[in-house]
Amino acid sequence: MIPIVNNITKTTCAASGFILLAVCFLLSSCQSNKPEEIAAITNWEEIPSLVVEELETILTDSGKVKIRFITPSMLTYDRKKEPYRDFPQGLHCIMYQSNGEVDAQIKCRKAIFFEKKQLWELTIDVEAMNQKGEVLNTEQLFWDMKSEKIYSEKFVTITQDNSIYTGTGFEADQNMDNWRIKNLSGDIEFDEE
Repeated sequence: MIPIVNNITKTTCAASGFILLAVCFLLSSCQSNKPEEIAAITNWEEIPSLVVEELETILTDSGKVKIRFITPSMLTYDRKKEPYRDFPQGLHCIMYQSNGEVDAQIKCRKAIFFEKKQLWELTIDVEAMNQKGEVLNTEQLFWDMKSEKIYSEKFVTITQDNSIYTGTGFEADQNMDNWRIKNLSGDIEFDEE
C-alpha cells in the first residue's frame, strides 16, 4: 500500500507545481496599464456622452414657441474637437410664426447638428414645406441657424400647386420663402382636373 500512496503524492505534487508555475506566469504577465494605454484602447471621443430616446423639445422666444424638434433618437458627442449631435433615426422640425401658426416644416431620415457653427446637415429623403404649400425634396440640405438660411448643392425638386421645378443647387431663407434653384434643369406645369 505504501507505493500507491507514494505514487498519488508524486502526481499531486507535480500537478500542484504545474498550477503554481502557471499562476506565477500569469501574475508576471499582468501589469498595470498607463493612462495613455487605456485612452488608446477606449477612444472617448467616439462614445456619445448623452443618448436620448423619443425626444421632443422646443425653442422659445419671449415665451412664444419658435421651433419644435421631434426625433426618435439623439446622440451627443461633446468630447470631439467639433462637438455635434447626431439624429441617426431622423428629425422632424416645425417652425412657427409669432401668432402660433406653422410657418415651415422640415423632415429627414438622418441629421447632424454642429454646435459651434450652429449648422444642421440633413440627409436622406429630406423634405421641406413652407406655409404656401411649396415642397422641396433633396438628399442633402444645410440649415445655417446663424444666417437663418437653408441651402443645398445636390439635386432638388420643388413642387408648387401646378408646377414642378428641378435642378442642382438651392438656397432660401429658413422658412423656405424667396427660394432659388441655382442650375434649373426643368420645370413642368400641369393642370389639375
